Amino acid sequence: MSHIVLLVAVRSPTRIALGMCLLWINCVCAAQGAFLRGWGLNNSGQIDVPDGNVFVGVAAGANWGVAIRDNGSLLGWGSNSRGQADPPGGIFSRVSVGGLHGLALRSDGSLAGWGDNREGEADVPAGSGFVDIAAGITFSLAVSNDGSLVGWGNNPSGILDLPTGNDFVAITAAGGHALALKSDGSLAGWGRNWDGQADVPAGNDFVAIAAGFDHSLAIKADGSLVGWGANWRGQADGPAGNDFMAIAAGYGHSIALKTDGSLVGWGFNQFGQADVPPGNNFIAIAAANDFSLALQVPEPSTLGALSSLAIAAALLHLIRRKRKR
Repeated sequence: MSHIVLLVAVRSPTRIALGMCLLWINCVCAAQGAFLRGWGLNNSGQIDVPDGNVFVGVAAGANWGVAIRDNGSLLGWGSNSRGQADPPGGIFSRVSVGGLHGLALRSDGSLAGWGDNREGEADVPAGSGFVDIAAGITFSLAVSNDGSLVGWGNNPSGILDLPTGNDFVAITAAGGHALALKSDGSLAGWGRNWDGQADVPAGNDFVAIAAGFDHSLAIKADGSLVGWGANWRGQADGPAGNDFMAIAAGYGHSIALKTDGSLVGWGFNQFGQADVPPGNNFIAIAAANDFSLALQVPEPSTLGALSSLAIAAALLHLIRRKRKR
């Protein structure tokens, strides 16, 4: 499962820089408006995305999707067997969706949950001190503003046996495993690990993470990709290069957003889920099961979007220079 990333941490200058980088893209998108794009499997209408150029965030679930409009409201589509495509009203800044439930983060740091709740996965904790969220199959995770992790719902493979500490800044989850990014740039992994998907690589130069069904991805400070876990269709073999700024992982495929606004896909491609559309005016991506979603600014507004991407690339360059010192 995946959600639009916005890595903001108050404990590390490097993380702050990356947060500014991705936040800038979202802000420019909100000013211009972005269209939704979908491709891959369409057995439940999950790639029949809503019309309009008013979207600033997107998340992909098992066979459904949710987007954030520029006014902060949520819109869902696709499979709705448990009400998962009927998100609550309100103003939200982030969204993450799992198997049959969704989570959203308000600007005050409080949470909302909806959809399937047979395991308590949509029963969000009270409070307004959360900075990141991740919805798995039947469980949910969050990062508190003190840097600690919180989990609720079902506990397959020990997914709710969370790492301790107060240095976490971002989190992602999928079928049965989770990854977290620490303020020093290192990673933590836990939960189901039958293919090594929770065995995170060593190092403290990571800036973004994505968890697929049984594989994992990360972006390093130099803009390169790292993958591990299941690799039966090459989903963990990311392309070479140092120009990646966002990643998303599905069931057996992966996609990435480059600093020039173009996309690349790889891995399982039976339904065309890794056949990314052309263009260099994309600003956000999401992937799940066998389909992919993206936000794309209109062609007449490409210059503004690319300007934001250029600024984002410059910030990433500064991060890389800091890492080398």
